[in-house]
Amino acid sequence: MAELARIKVEPREPLASEVSRRLIDYLMSGEVQPGDRIPSERRLTELLGVNRPTVREAIKSLGFLGLLEIRQSSGTYFRGTDSDVLYRLFELGLLLGERRAQDMVQARAELEVAIAGLATQARDEAGVQLLRARLAAMRECPDEDFPEADTAFHAALGELAGNTVLRDMLKGVRATIQRGWVERTGAVRPREVAYADHVPILEAVERGDAEAARAAMARHMEGASRRLMEALEQGRP
Repeated sequence: MAELARIKVEPREPLASEVSRRLIDYLMSGEVQPGDRIPSERRLTELLGVNRPTVREAIKSLGFLGLLEIRQSSGTYFRGTDSDVLYRLFELGLLLGERRAQDMVQARAELEVAIAGLATQARDEAGVQLLRARLAAMRECPDEDFPEADTAFHAALGELAGNTVLRDMLKGVRATIQRGWVERTGAVRPREVAYADHVPILEAVERGDAEAARAAMARHMEGASRRLMEALEQGRP
């Protein structure tokens, strides 16, 4: 059986989240096969050195995600993973530690920059017109609709880029950051700043300058990422 080491209790993250992360690592080790029964709550309590309610909470969380199946009077079983389960685990990972937060913000920035360059290279008149319309919507919409208009601009870039893998990866990363952090911390750039950041991106796409498009997106992501990480830092106990 893959090793389940005792947990050193620290105040950096909820204990149940730490237990969930350890169980995910254990289940993904390759030594646990779909359909296998995992150790009992009592055994996990002994192995991890935490209390039983914490173990129970972690198991319920992974059951909700679809990773574990809890059978009354029988035990808890590994269900295996499919793409939907992996995506939900990906979302869960955002809540498990500062390092993961930094990695996710960096991944988003790199994906946005890559897509800006690809969108510029693959541009056509219809795509450019759509971007113009999305930027106009950002300028003219009510304040409460601005986050959605902002997202729509980036989504249009993703479609124009023509790479469905990168597009879907970025869509997942962006949605998870929005739900997991932005809504919780309020880490949204001032509207005027956010809109101004997007103007040079559109202008670079229009003239077919992929290098300038990547640079403009990198500048936009630098500010957005810094603001988000500062908000997360302030929100930590």
